[in-house]
Amino acid sequence: MAQPVHEPRPDDRGARRHDEKDARRHDARLTERDDVREPKPAKTSAAATFALVFGLSALLSFLTLVLAPLALVLAVIGILLGVAGLTMTKRRGVTGKGLAIAGLVMSVLVLLLGLLGVIGVSTFLNDDQAVERLEQRVEQLRDQVPTDVEIPTGS
Repeated sequence: MAQPVHEPRPDDRGARRHDEKDARRHDARLTERDDVREPKPAKTSAAATFALVFGLSALLSFLTLVLAPLALVLAVIGILLGVAGLTMTKRRGVTGKGLAIAGLVMSVLVLLLGLLGVIGVSTFLNDDQAVERLEQRVEQLRDQVPTDVEIPTGS
């Protein structure tokens, strides 16, 4: 015997078409919303970046010893920018917390080393015996300088 062929009823086809149209409309709405609500790319805090730059500059300046006074100024600026960078990274969509922390740590390190250096130098200069020993050593070196050295002239 032949099996009866089940033909969809007209209202079944209409229901299926209706469901497909609803699904397409729903998908279209989702893509429209996605286009509108596209996430903005995260921005790195400029203050955090500059905190790292100033902290690194302060550290390099301090290590030269010639630019140590400049290093203290750069360290203070780095600390201020690091704190500002940390507060900015608390905002939504702003990154750079690691940069701010790194700049802050380097700046604080340079400031502490600089202050220890200033304390050491001032302690040394306030010690009367150390200053007298330094003056005696300068006198000895001055006495050792030859006085009868002839300087050739360019003629």
